[in-house]
Amino acid sequence: MPIEMEGKLLFTWMLLCSLLRPSAAQNTRPEGVLNCCEGDVLFLVDSSGSVSSYEHSRMLAFLSELLLPFSLGEDQVRVGLLQVGTKPRLEFGFGKYHTQSGLQGALTNIKPLRGDTNTVDALKMAKEWVLRPGAADGARAGLPRVLVWLTDGVKPGDVIGPMAELQEEGVAVLVVSTGHGNYQVLRRVVSPPVEDHLYFVDIDDMSIITEDLRDAIIEIIRAERIHVRDISTNSATLHWRPVLSGLSGHYEILFSPLVTGGAGGAGGTGTSTSTLGTQYQKLRQSASSSTALLTGLKPDTTYTATLTPESNEQVFNTLSVTFTTKPEVISPAVVTVSELRQNSIQVSWGPLQPETVTSYYIEYSALPRGKLNAVTVSPTQNSTLLRGLQPDTTYLVTVSARHASGKEKAMSVKVCTQEVTPALADLQLTTVGSDSVQVDWKGSVAGLKGYWLTWESLQSSVPGQRSSLYLPPDSLSTRLNHLPPSARVCVSPIYRTARGEGLCCTAQFHSDALAYGYHS
Repeated sequence: MPIEMEGKLLFTWMLLCSLLRPSAAQNTRPEGVLNCCEGDVLFLVDSSGSVSSYEHSRMLAFLSELLLPFSLGEDQVRVGLLQVGTKPRLEFGFGKYHTQSGLQGALTNIKPLRGDTNTVDALKMAKEWVLRPGAADGARAGLPRVLVWLTDGVKPGDVIGPMAELQEEGVAVLVVSTGHGNYQVLRRVVSPPVEDHLYFVDIDDMSIITEDLRDAIIEIIRAERIHVRDISTNSATLHWRPVLSGLSGHYEILFSPLVTGGAGGAGGTGTSTSTLGTQYQKLRQSASSSTALLTGLKPDTTYTATLTPESNEQVFNTLSVTFTTKPEVISPAVVTVSELRQNSIQVSWGPLQPETVTSYYIEYSALPRGKLNAVTVSPTQNSTLLRGLQPDTTYLVTVSARHASGKEKAMSVKVCTQEVTPALADLQLTTVGSDSVQVDWKGSVAGLKGYWLTWESLQSSVPGQRSSLYLPPDSLSTRLNHLPPSARVCVSPIYRTARGEGLCCTAQFHSDALAYGYHS
């Protein structure tokens, strides 16, 4: 019988033994493997001339046992296999097999390549065709990628550089050596931690590392299949991947306060249900669901929730998650003031609790003994504008929440309104030559749209004949030319809706060129 046929029959016999023994692997899958993961795993298998048919069949039988517990598919784990020989060959890519029966059958039909150990070209092929997201039948973008290299350690070639490039692109590298390979080379190509990702084992004892290698792969590609969002004091929303889509069945959800001493912490996930208390609540959601609202929770309490997909068509693990509700906060917990002006302030408070608060009552008065004012607003309003205040005055503002239970909670703040600041002051006129004057003033830019200058002759035979000029708000001086011997100059502030009260001065020109200005 040819050696190749002998190796194939040996592998088939070993695989059938593993599938037909009483405790069949598919019925005793390791806990936590079903529906645990999402990622792409490529196996680089040495089938060169230095690997015998027997050794090759043992490697494939090892892979069969290693992969059997995983759930396969587009939303699960995808597997590819690339053989190393003189001309490396991709036996199947990630999109080929979505069922265990298809994958296990493919493993029985793989034949060794023989020839040289051309690992470098195999790695190039893996990088360009398989592990690069976007390539045809390549890895999925955004998901973990793993390369598991099975080698006898004989003349692997210059693999350090190509392996480093894969790791730089985010690929996790694990190595299983069945021979006496160069430890220093192999430890440099695996992803850290080395103790979890590098294995030396005899070809006849590969099964002893199956569980450890599987756990290492799971650690890299484990998927967050269940999580909690929108956590409040008395509710939370459970989210999960809809693994029953297209299948008959339902989801069963149990949740209760975490039992003291139970495993897991706030926000943790897992597959254990032992932390559920005896007083749990139960929900049932349809197979098309992916969320459930958990209500009736207690504030500041750690809960465990479990999700069990129930279907007669496929077996799924029970998933669990722990989370902690928010502490109870009775409104108002915070009161703030903003938009401080001379005659008004904006008061805000929170949090809003319209389900428990009937109204908010705002009181305010000037200190120390001013008149008490009050306003009532709806439970859906979290701010109000207080008007009619006195400038440069300290006020005590109290916000009270009237709860439906009859309780009332209040919080107070002190706030000072803005003082009155003249829009402009200290108008000065300085003559320059016989008919020009320099106009200077001090002003407040805040809130102003500009300044309006007017001037007219006090000796004109035509009364009311004026000249005017607009200046932007950042202008505090200007020069007026060709003025009459006696002129009245006025500067007024311009606000958004009107012109404010201004200041005026009279400029007189004398033969000695002396000038003076005065406020009127």
